[in-house]
Amino acid sequence: MRLLVPSWSYQPRYTGYWEPVTSTINWCEEDYYATPYAAEIVNTLTNLVFVFLAVKGMRSCRRNGHDTVFIVAFLGYLLVGTGSFFFHATLKYKWQLVDECSMIYSTLLLCYVTFSYSKSRQYAFTLALALVSLAIFITLYYHYLQDPVFHQRAYAILTVAVLARSVYVMEFSLRPSLRRSEENFRRRHRKSMTADQKEVSRRQDDFFLVWPRVLSLPEIVRADQANGIIEPAIAKKID
Repeated sequence: MRLLVPSWSYQPRYTGYWEPVTSTINWCEEDYYATPYAAEIVNTLTNLVFVFLAVKGMRSCRRNGHDTVFIVAFLGYLLVGTGSFFFHATLKYKWQLVDECSMIYSTLLLCYVTFSYSKSRQYAFTLALALVSLAIFITLYYHYLQDPVFHQRAYAILTVAVLARSVYVMEFSLRPSLRRSEENFRRRHRKSMTADQKEVSRRQDDFFLVWPRVLSLPEIVRADQANGIIEPAIAKKID
């Protein structure tokens, strides 16, 4: 039975501007079927979403005074999107390295952030050296092997490590600490509010999660910059 799904046949293949292909992996999308300037047009254009979100994230961090580590993380996101854009457009090995190695580097940065949380400076410095060494090893060994499976396994292991550590920090460190702080604050608040407690109470209103439209992207903004754009139905205060 034929599915009632809109479809069309590929037109004759163009002679690619970037040929010959030198990458060690070629995805399922047909090459140069839409334009001679992009080998995999869909994979190429969808990476512009990464670039857009990275730029938007960096602008939000600068505007709202978020920690520098978030800006660096978004820079890694931008590098991944840019490298992937040119890789899928050209199917050249050098852009494949930019695409895949930037994925490793960005994830290693997140490893540093999550595993150095609440640790000493000496521990953080040692961890940074170890992760830089690991990045160099993965890069050189991958360039030697030129086997995409090695990259995929390395990236998967790093991602699982970051996810597991993030869950552990949230559930066994941050969340219990926040609960204790909230309980202590409420207990003291029943008696009287000191100057320090008033400051804590004021800080709770410093940031808001703003989501002005359903089709727009949410953003964390300072309260003094959110005046006039917060609507009760779509903005939730972050306590």
